[in-house]
Amino acid sequence: MAFARGGLRRRPVPALGPNFAETFAALPVAVLVIDPDGRIAHANAACEALLNHAETTMIGQPYDAVLSPPDGYVERRDGHGFAAFDTEIEAVRGLRVRVDFVESHVADHPGWRIVTLHHAPHSRRVAQGADRTAGARAAVGAAAMLAHEIKNPLSGIRGAAQLLASSGEDRELTGLITTEVDRIAALIDRMQDFTDTRPLKLVPTNVYPLLDHARRVALAGFARGMVIEERFDPSLPPVLIDPDAFQQVMMNLLKNAAEALAGLAQPRIILSTAYRHGMSVSTGSGRPRQPLPIEILVMDNGPGAPEDIAEHLFEPFVSGKPEGKGLGLPLVEKLVRDQGGIVQYARERTPEMTVFRILLPRARA
Repeated sequence: MAFARGGLRRRPVPALGPNFAETFAALPVAVLVIDPDGRIAHANAACEALLNHAETTMIGQPYDAVLSPPDGYVERRDGHGFAAFDTEIEAVRGLRVRVDFVESHVADHPGWRIVTLHHAPHSRRVAQGADRTAGARAAVGAAAMLAHEIKNPLSGIRGAAQLLASSGEDRELTGLITTEVDRIAALIDRMQDFTDTRPLKLVPTNVYPLLDHARRVALAGFARGMVIEERFDPSLPPVLIDPDAFQQVMMNLLKNAAEALAGLAQPRIILSTAYRHGMSVSTGSGRPRQPLPIEILVMDNGPGAPEDIAEHLFEPFVSGKPEGKGLGLPLVEKLVRDQGGIVQYARERTPEMTVFRILLPRARA
């Protein structure tokens, strides 16, 4: 039961109210339930631990007396809810916590709201170009330099090998030289993609033909024999992207998922889209939050990245695969960032799945 404005006088609540405790008590995510008067009706155990505040002292209190919502909360609420990724909130007792803050309205119960607080350091890893470490930036510079300096000598070595082969010398040895040179040249090509600084051409685009093409190419090649499910929001508006760059991002993520599923008895990949009303994200340290309501997920039921490298997945030359070069996900991050969005890595859901979440801007009408 919720307290009325007087503090101690109890008042009836809608039928949904008494079920909140049963529904949310065991959730590992911090949850607050707000009544139509803007007062806290319920806080689960995870919320108590996160805010260091007992539910009994929160119930009946005005929402903003317990915690301060993120910057932009008042301005960006649009009647559908509000979301802010990796933002700092302040609890009433002065505790500051970085969280993913999501507020949703309860269907069929006007005025009731649910606020979830995902503790940001453990909820997911986000790639944001402006926050790269100095080491990562140095790696980008090294990649650009190597791509420029190494490719010319490789061309000469390959030409010499071809001349040897044409003169009747050891063809097995010259074939080995040519193959290895081609392999290194292919790696350099990928490094050049990663260091390309030319601006992308962003246009309003329907992403569904691009997603369908990526899915069909994957099933015909590297994901042959796997299941790729589609969970699409049919009302998704046009997205502001570069179609070619977006296609490359999707192919890289699908290939990454397929490789993670190798050897699994029931490999499964899910492509999902959604429109997240009120979603705003800062794309770099000190930058204002930008609306990024278009959500695209690539999920798989593989084991995920090793914990010791999960925080560094989007840094160059970091890979959890013995044969990996560590350039695929940094390229994904670069291309998404160049389109004004962000990409995140997480382990979510039950049973747990690997989730790569892309947030992109909506095209202006």
